[in-house]
Amino acid sequence: MQRLLGYMRKAIQEFDMIQDGDRIAVGVSGGKDSVALLQGLLQLKRFIGIDYQVVGITLDPGFGGKFGDYSPIEELCRRMDAEYLVKRTQIGEIVFDVRQETSPCSLCARMRRGALHDTAKELGCNKIALGHHYNDAVETFVMNLFNEGRLGCFSPVSYLSRKDLTMIRPLVFAPEKDVASAVRKAGLPVIKSVCPVDGATNREKTKEFLREREREDPGFTYRLFGALRRSGLDGWGFTGRSSPRRDKGER
Repeated sequence: MQRLLGYMRKAIQEFDMIQDGDRIAVGVSGGKDSVALLQGLLQLKRFIGIDYQVVGITLDPGFGGKFGDYSPIEELCRRMDAEYLVKRTQIGEIVFDVRQETSPCSLCARMRRGALHDTAKELGCNKIALGHHYNDAVETFVMNLFNEGRLGCFSPVSYLSRKDLTMIRPLVFAPEKDVASAVRKAGLPVIKSVCPVDGATNREKTKEFLREREREDPGFTYRLFGALRRSGLDGWGFTGRSSPRRDKGER
C-alpha cells in the first residue's frame, strides 16, 4: 500500500487537489480502484499534513432488479472510522429495461454522475474523488483520439460550476497493476460488478489494444502518457512542482 500512497501523495501535491477543511465524497463502486482510493485517502489523512474528511458513497444501480450487498465496504469504513452511505437507485432498470439502450454505458455513466453529485451535495461535501488511474488516463486519451477524432482526456482536477463541486482523481499516477497489487496485499474487499455489459465495452477493447501494443513495443503506454502531459491538455501539463525529467518515474 505504501507504493500506492506515494503515487497518491504526488498527485495530490502536484495538482493541489486537497486543502484544509475539504469534505471529500469518494465514489465507491466496490471495484478495486475505488476501494483502493477510499483506503488510500483514509490512510493519507493521518500523515499528509492536510485536515480533510472522507465520506464513502456507493450508488447501487440495482442491475437485474436486485440490490447489491456492500456490507464488506461498510465494515471497512467502520474499522477506519469513516462515514459511508449506500444510495439505492433505479439506474439499472431505467437503462436496460425501460430505455433498453443498445449502447448503455453513456447513459448509465451520466445518470450515475448526476446521482453522485446530488448525494455529495446532500452530505455537505465540496469535492468528489474518483478512482481513475494512470491506465484509465491513457485509455481515455486513445479512445478520444480514435473514436471521436479529438485530443483530450479527463482532468486530474476539474470544477463543476453548476454544482459547486470539484472533481479530483488522486490515483492518476498509479498504474493499474500497482492498484491491484495494493488491494490484494491489503486484503481489501472487492465487490464484483453485475453490470450486464461488464467486460464487453469500448474501454475493454482499448485495454486489449494497449496491452497488445505494449507487448510488441514496451514503453508504448508510458510514451502516450508522456505526450499527454507535455501537451498540457485538460490540466495535465507540468505544474512547476515537477518536470519531464522527474516525471519519468510515473509508470
